[in-house]
Amino acid sequence: MTTKTSGRRINELPPGQFLKLEKVSPSGSLEARKLSSGAVTFYWRVTINGTTAREVLGVYDPSAPPKSLRPTAKGLSVVAATRAAETLAAQHYANLDSGGFASVKAAEKKAKANAAAAKLEAEIFTLKALLADYCDHLEALGRAAHKDARSIFKLHVVEPWPEVSALPANLVTSEQIADMMRRVIELGKARTSNKLRSYIRAAYQTAKAARSKPTIPLKFKSYNVTHNPGADTEPDESANKADKRPLTLQQMRAYWTSIKALPGFRGAILRLHLLTGAQRIEQLVNVRTANVRADSILLFDGKGRPGKPPRPHAVPLIAQAATAMLECAPDGVYALSTEQGKTHLAATTLSAWAVEANAQPDFQTKQLRSGVETLLASARISSDIRGRLQSHGISGVQSRHYDGYDYMDEKRQALETLFRLLDEHEITKSMDAKTLNGHPA
Repeated sequence: MTTKTSGRRINELPPGQFLKLEKVSPSGSLEARKLSSGAVTFYWRVTINGTTAREVLGVYDPSAPPKSLRPTAKGLSVVAATRAAETLAAQHYANLDSGGFASVKAAEKKAKANAAAAKLEAEIFTLKALLADYCDHLEALGRAAHKDARSIFKLHVVEPWPEVSALPANLVTSEQIADMMRRVIELGKARTSNKLRSYIRAAYQTAKAARSKPTIPLKFKSYNVTHNPGADTEPDESANKADKRPLTLQQMRAYWTSIKALPGFRGAILRLHLLTGAQRIEQLVNVRTANVRADSILLFDGKGRPGKPPRPHAVPLIAQAATAMLECAPDGVYALSTEQGKTHLAATTLSAWAVEANAQPDFQTKQLRSGVETLLASARISSDIRGRLQSHGISGVQSRHYDGYDYMDEKRQALETLFRLLDEHEITKSMDAKTLNGHPA
């Protein structure tokens, strides 16, 4: 059939009807259909096992050169549409053993679905999203570290590295993470660089483990993480060195003297902090009123437990610490609060108060913790009891799984020893008692 004849038949075609123009294969043909708007669409029509299928080829352009094989800006000529139909027919018969045209369409559909899934993954399951989901996961587990992680991710990943943050999480490389760490080190924050590495490493490990660990939320599996790029980076070992400057006995006594009679809430919480063994400040300020007893408090230690809920940590209150707790007037949800328990005192505030109370140069609150450890060691308190008192973690299968003893009496004795070492009045009483009993002072 000539293109002239085909053009006339197309023009005469009533709207809504199909018109067979050319037979392009044993069971297929080129068809046209006019819409109510007057526009005409070309189709390749094929019959497969008695079922008719049609595939859109394009729109008819009556102004196209009659023998043009190339589409114009407006559409196709009859010849171009015939060639497109012949191409589909060839694909159909080449794949006849596997379903013909149907298999071709199924493959195309699958390819489109895979492309759409990949596009969705690229847009949704990004590094930024993974880090945010990990912080939410920490918060759901009751881990206070979620606040620190959110801040570090915002300041050192999302804001300075927007392009990397927008990448699919499973395409981020260890080199890119190392570059993030390097930038933080160059800002003079080597310790923060190591914390950044630790948090990113834990986020990726959570997503990776979600493939086989059912206790991890299902959304982490969607990140399709099979490799942990954070684990391939190296920390700055110099920033992980333990504090080698614990306060001496004299310095610890000087600090105690400065807070012993300090009035108000400030003095009370500083005394409570020291007389409970210089517990981690972040954990202490989070103590809830419901977990305060007359002779003890219950803290929750999540340090060093990525992906796990915090560990309960009971701390005895000696008489002086119990008095300090009462002076803090616990009320509402949080026991240590300036807002009737609605929110807890900020850890940075307690730390700043401790620094103000200590006149020694270059003092840091972590020196109180190492100072307590050193004092108790000098008093022959065992490393096991010191570790349990300051919640350094419990190692060994026997201790973790079989030893159910709470060690409260031993921890209380350690705290009473600490108080005697700190308080000059207690030392004087002890020396007077020895004198009265016939012992030299």
